Amino acid sequence: MSKIVVALGGNALGKSPEEQLKLVKGTAKSLISLINRGHEVVISHGNGPQVGCINLGLNYAAEHQQGPSFPFPECGAMSQAYIGYQMQESLLNELHSLGINKEVVTLVTQVEVSTDDLAFQHPTKPIGSFYSKEEASKIMKEKGQIFVEDSGRGYRRVVPSPQPINIVELDSIEALIEHGTLVIAAGGGGVPVIKENGNYEGVDAVIDKDKTSALLAAHLKSDQLIILTAVDHVYINYGTENEKALGEVTVDEIKQHIADNQFAKGSMLPKVEAAIQFLNKNDQGSVLITSLERLSDALDGKIGTLIKN
Repeated sequence: MSKIVVALGGNALGKSPEEQLKLVKGTAKSLISLINRGHEVVISHGNGPQVGCINLGLNYAAEHQQGPSFPFPECGAMSQAYIGYQMQESLLNELHSLGINKEVVTLVTQVEVSTDDLAFQHPTKPIGSFYSKEEASKIMKEKGQIFVEDSGRGYRRVVPSPQPINIVELDSIEALIEHGTLVIAAGGGGVPVIKENGNYEGVDAVIDKDKTSALLAAHLKSDQLIILTAVDHVYINYGTENEKALGEVTVDEIKQHIADNQFAKGSMLPKVEAAIQFLNKNDQGSVLITSLERLSDALDGKIGTLIKN
């Protein structure tokens, strides 16, 4: 039996509660296949659109005197619980349909970051909905938020994306695992907090969920980190006539591809960087990057990019 941390990409989630629940039901079937293979699994997930929508909705209500304004860390915690609820419900139902008696728990997770992280000077993490250039410019003038163009799809708000340095609830996650519970943790990369004079305090930021998943996997001494995304493989020369899918590769090979600027900053680059971070802490581990829909094929070695030292 292997211990595996699975990081779900945004393609596993929807843009509305109804769409998300429909997608998550299918996601549950893929994830339960890991348990059926005898593995011990911990699940993390993204929350970009969801936390942005929560923040936007609550702020809109506050501006119209319909409720209080909510800080961004609180919105992150809400998104963890909202996504986690639908995931744990779907996972629990799928487990019961297969006759598997196993508890599922969502743990709202805080992740410590450093106040000295340079990311706070250069916000880069996109959140929330897409806007036209005109709409984004208006919001920037009115609220002082920062927007950037996102892969030709429109403009999105960006916030700092600092490196995770400590998972606050790690002991609780380990205790739940030892109890045999299927744990959903560190959703959206965790609620970012700083520690000053022994006290934690939330900050406006979004931690990359793959990098938090890598840290979690390393702390749990996991055998493998699985990063599920929208494509079957990691590719070099992506989108060109020389496109090539990577199969089994080494960390050194991935580092060379990074040096050659093969991976887009907003999509594949954080994933391969997270893979390297995990493998730097666990030289006997491996990282599998593949699509959610074909996870079973990837586990059988038919597709996917497998990274090892």
